Amino acid sequence: MKKHNFSAGPCILPQEVFKEASQAILDFNDSGLSILEISHRSPDFVAVMDEAQALALELLGLKGKGYKALFLQGGASMQFLMVAYNLLEEKAAYLNTGTWSTKAIKEAKLFGEIEEVASSKDKNFNYIPKSYSIPDEVDYFHCTSNNTIFGTQMKEFPSTASPLVCDMSSDIFSRELDFSKFDLIYAGAQKNMGPAGTTLVVVKEDILGKVSREIPSMMSYSTHIGKDSMFNTPAVYAVYVSMLTLRWIKANGGIKAMEERNQKKAELIYNEIDRNPLFKGFAANEDRSVMNATFNLVDESHKDTFDQMWKGAGVNGLNGHRSVGGYRASMYNALPIESVQVVVDLMKELEKKI
Repeated sequence: MKKHNFSAGPCILPQEVFKEASQAILDFNDSGLSILEISHRSPDFVAVMDEAQALALELLGLKGKGYKALFLQGGASMQFLMVAYNLLEEKAAYLNTGTWSTKAIKEAKLFGEIEEVASSKDKNFNYIPKSYSIPDEVDYFHCTSNNTIFGTQMKEFPSTASPLVCDMSSDIFSRELDFSKFDLIYAGAQKNMGPAGTTLVVVKEDILGKVSREIPSMMSYSTHIGKDSMFNTPAVYAVYVSMLTLRWIKANGGIKAMEERNQKKAELIYNEIDRNPLFKGFAANEDRSVMNATFNLVDESHKDTFDQMWKGAGVNGLNGHRSVGGYRASMYNALPIESVQVVVDLMKELEKKI
């Protein structure tokens, strides 16, 4: 049975990418070698890394604007540490909108003073704070663009004289933004870009080299820039699949087309959540994520029935995170709208049963 994959991450990727990537496991570029066994220093893989970096900058509209794209390891969680290691001299400002922001703040506190300018913890992170001010004298301001667990998403980003740093792990390449507003963007690959194992970091070079501390080589963005993401052995396969996915995004209309597809999917499921008396949305309406729709049953006594229905229909990964309960439909770029329609139809069917 065809599975409709709503997993939050690692998650669905394009079928075309799976097919090409699977062939490369057997024979990469007609070399007689698998992508899993080639040297990361070989011309074939160097070309992969170069193309992946170039495509990332091109799709974000940052080519030729002083940015470098890096493919590193350790996930976004490593970036919680690296951002502060490289940028925090005295004080930084953080917006706390969920679990990942909280973890980023925890790591940054090891390196300097952190001012939490606002938090939505008071309502279990079901909204994005709006009225807050960023101090003038901070080394950078950090925010998280999309919150997978709680289903909220920043629709606007503040203007700040300090460098703007954003964790875009769960909505990178999903919507058009003025990415030149950001001085550093990082994103784990396993949502919209590739498999788990590599992390994209896009950094404006002129914000580096400002801290007085000595930075260990592996923690230094400058080190990785100088070695073109090859200071140590990169996650070869994860970078390769990310490159294929970036090719797919470009070939299918770029970020603009992804955003149009994603909006249609989000409208479809949110309209049903709001219409159907058996369900209620978790996130504040104005802050609802286009990537992760979180919702609950009004009456939990219907849970066993609904769970049997969606599992029987080949739906995967619809369970909500334990912090929220209920359900979470993660609708990343590669998820077809037909899969969303399946869930909507099941919600309607449950209404008829009750």
